[in-house]
Amino acid sequence: MQKYLARIGVDAAEATAPTYTLLQRLQLAHLTHIPYENLDIMRDVPLQLNEDALFDKMVTRRRGGYCFELNGLFAWLLRGLGYDVAEFFGRFLRGEAEIPMRRHRVLQVTCADGVFLSDVGVGQAIPRAPLPLAVGQKWDIHGETYIIEADDFLGYVLLEAYKGDWRRVYAFTTEPQLPADFEAISFYCEKYPASYFRTEDMVHIFTPTGRKSIAGRTFKQFTPEGVTVQHLENDAAYITLLTNEFGIVL
Repeated sequence: MQKYLARIGVDAAEATAPTYTLLQRLQLAHLTHIPYENLDIMRDVPLQLNEDALFDKMVTRRRGGYCFELNGLFAWLLRGLGYDVAEFFGRFLRGEAEIPMRRHRVLQVTCADGVFLSDVGVGQAIPRAPLPLAVGQKWDIHGETYIIEADDFLGYVLLEAYKGDWRRVYAFTTEPQLPADFEAISFYCEKYPASYFRTEDMVHIFTPTGRKSIAGRTFKQFTPEGVTVQHLENDAAYITLLTNEFGIVL
């Protein structure tokens, strides 16, 4: 566990009690140190979701992962620190015209300070801090505004303020899942030819003031001043950028 904390830049001396303050620190630290990435899926390297394999990949080998990996390992850390963690299936709704299948792993984290939605497994903009699992309350986080609503079919729905309106990010229901329950859907995401995760390389990491992302061979940096775009001309430039900007060595 100390190696995991060191990987995300958290001193073990800070992690003495399972509070909301520590949960905030851990979530932001995870988002800014361990990247979201689908590179193994794109290269047909089989994923393993057991805790030893996740620890080896993301802590020892300093890689990243996608939601089933990232939130799976984060749940392990939180439980080890004394949090009560329930894991749920979600439906990712942003950009979807119709209701999609369940293919997202989300965490409900409970401590003495309350019940919170915590997520380190999204390769786009996502709350940098855990949100109290309360319907109808607006939360401003690092210049972004979110709200959780209830839906008879979808369950809890996370929405973000977007161009003067609300846009759905994802939804989840609260039937607790075991780690093994995610394996079949993860295998579908890995291997199904039309899977979203097999379309192009996707790499993403948050920075203290923004985020960085790769889609295919396009690199974007999001800062308070705006967005810069760089098209990578060849594989050598791409590999160099992976290492320099995301700390990934394939």
